This record gives sequence, structure tokens and C-alpha cells, in this order.
Amino acid sequence: MRDPIYKYRPVEPNPATRGGQRINDFIVLSEAFSNAYLIETAAGNVQLNAGMGLEAPVIEANLRAFNDGPVHTLILTQGHVDHVGGTAWFRARNPGLRVIAAAGNPEHQAYDARLAAFRGNRSAFAFAAKFAAAFADYRARGYTEYPAQDVPVPDVLVDGRMAFELGGLRFELIAVPGAETNDSLVVWLPQHRICFTGNLFGCPFGHFPNLVTIRGDRYRDALVVARAVALVRDLQPEMICYGHHGPVLGAQLIDDELAALHGAILHVHDAVVAGMNAGRDVHSLMAEITLPPELEVGQGYGRVAWGVRAIWENYAGWFHHASTTELYAVPPSAVHADIVELAGGADVLVARAARKFAAGRKEEALHLLDIIDNAGAGTAASRQLARSVHEALLRETDNFWLGAWLRHRIAALEPAGDAPQRQRQSTD
Repeated sequence: MRDPIYKYRPVEPNPATRGGQRINDFIVLSEAFSNAYLIETAAGNVQLNAGMGLEAPVIEANLRAFNDGPVHTLILTQGHVDHVGGTAWFRARNPGLRVIAAAGNPEHQAYDARLAAFRGNRSAFAFAAKFAAAFADYRARGYTEYPAQDVPVPDVLVDGRMAFELGGLRFELIAVPGAETNDSLVVWLPQHRICFTGNLFGCPFGHFPNLVTIRGDRYRDALVVARAVALVRDLQPEMICYGHHGPVLGAQLIDDELAALHGAILHVHDAVVAGMNAGRDVHSLMAEITLPPELEVGQGYGRVAWGVRAIWENYAGWFHHASTTELYAVPPSAVHADIVELAGGADVLVARAARKFAAGRKEEALHLLDIIDNAGAGTAASRQLARSVHEALLRETDNFWLGAWLRHRIAALEPAGDAPQRQRQSTD
């Protein structure tokens, strides 16, 4: 019986602070916000991904500790900033470096750049502390250069498939949309049955994909992600070098995991479609659709319920046919002050929210507390209860994004004077 791999692999991405590691006799890994790899050949080295700009010197040191030869080719497995940002740094240190990416890479980089301020602000709750810790670590280790984030122009764009040979090693590059971007590029070494996927299925391997991130992103089509999973499974790899953390080893384990992931995505997709055709609303489907035991995958980055909503809205858009007010610019929060007034004040709603919380109806409690907050009627009691509800929700989740958001809200609800003590406790 399958023992899902997600139980044994870490979830959170981390910056390049851990040094490099040799994973076989010709591949070196530097973990980073997205992994960078060095593939050694008799005719020069091939590097996969360049990390964030600020990480590039650290990634270079991590890889050069094992092989300080020149890099012949840099391959970008997708256009996200944590894959491409250090490209200029590596170009400057490797004259004549050839940079290869998928044909969709320029469009994706333009899309990312267009929303850089928005996405940076919306991601801060999850990554600001990681960036601060990375800078502190780099300073402690003597790094003084923090290169600017690059928006590189690749030398070669792959539309479909491309192959080349270097030092007797055959590289096959396959451009395919995936779970994170439309410009994913799979690198396949057929002589060794090794597949470099980047974050083709999402951030951590073995987890349900994030079909839209809570920081804000384009929707990712579930059927497109499923096809990407099937493509890699059809290669029958014996090793997958993923975008985060160490390699996945063993042909049977890989096949079992990809079969489960493929089945899980299609199961959720088909259940959403059936529910939509039966006239079911999105919130009911979010609550009802689950995975059968044989398709168990992790939910440490994406969640099934979030996937349900992403699939529903990717097909049907933002109008849920629940209220005429959805079609106008005035949000529900516009009448929250009226509700507080009609209820006889915030204390009445706090008391009702407390009863909801005591009954285990945490989300309903938050709806009531949000009314108070949106009305500008917050009290010490409402903030304390909101903090308690968030803390209870945090204890129930192992999801990276949800956990980061809940911790962010808990910190925002801290009474003045409590935060420093809690911070000290968290770093002991």
C-alpha cells in the first residue's frame, strides 16, 4: 500500500543558505528559494536556474565548492523571479554563457514585472521574514554583494522540444505549461533517466497544486496541470530533481506518486464540474469535495478546497449568482456599521461570535468579528477573540500559505506590549 511521500519531505522553500550537496557523480544541488543545479560534463557545465538576484553569489559559491569550471549553458525551468533573478550575475562570470528558456518565458517575465509591486506587497506576509533572515545570514558569512533582480532575455527559446549534446551527455528540453507558470521547461537526461522538473507540479513535491495562490496570481487550469504530470510520468524517470529540496528517487515510487497526483487533480476537477452542472454553489463544493484514500496527496501548499474554488471560477468567473450586489462596486462591508448599530453595539456581536467559537464554528465567528472590524468598532474583546480564533485555526493547519497568513493576522491583533514577549518566545 502506498505511503505518500509528502509525509517525509519538507514543504517550505528556503533561501540559499545551506551550502551545496552532491547528489550523484555529476550533479550538484544548491537549495535556494528555488533549487539551482550544476550538471557536469567533459565539455563544460550546465546550470539549471539562477535563484533570486540577491542569492546568486551564494548559489555560485555553493556550486563552485564542488566544481569551479565555467558554465556553458544556463537553463531556466520557468520565468518566476526565484528562477531567473540571478541570470545577470552568472552571465558576467561566464563569458559566452548561453541562456535557454521556454518560448513563453518573455511573456511570463513581463507579466511578473507588470505586477511586481502588487505581488511583493501581497507576498510579504509569507516571505518578508525569510528575506530578512537570508540577508542576516549572508552578512554573517561575509557576503557583501546583493545583485539586483535580473529580468533576463534568453538567447534560445524552446517551443515544443529541443535536444543538444554536451560532453557526451544528451539533454532533451520539453516546454510545457505547468502548475506554477505557462512557461515551464522540463529537462530530461534520457541516458540516466533523470528528470529536472522545476516547480512543474507546484512548490513541494507530492502535494496538491496551488491552482491560484492567496498572494494573487493567474488561475492555473487543472487539466493543464494534469497533462504536465502525465508527461513526466510517461518519461518513466528513475530520479526527479525538483524545484525545492532533495531529489525524489526510485522509478516505482515516482510512478506511484505521479499516478496519485494525476488522479487527485482529475478527481477534484471532475467533482467540481459535476457539482456545477448540478447547480451546486462553490462554497458547498469547497466543503464537500475530498480525496479518496488511494489518491491522498499533501495539502501543505495548495489545498483541495482552494482548488475547488479555483476550478469553479476559472470556468465560471467571479459572478456566483448569489446576490445582485455582486454586480456592483459597493462591497458588503459598506453596511457593516449599520449591522453593528442595529445589533446594539459591538459587544452583542462579540458575544455571539464567542458562542460560535465555543461551538467550533470558527469561520462563522470570524465573519461576525470582521463586521465589527470593518465598521471601525473594534474593541479589546473583539481583537482578543479574533486572535484566539486565528490561533485555533493555526493549530489545525500544516499549509504553508494558510499558516503564514494566520500568523500574520495574529501578529496584527497582538495587544501593544505583548508582541515582543511572544517574539522572544518564538525564537528561543
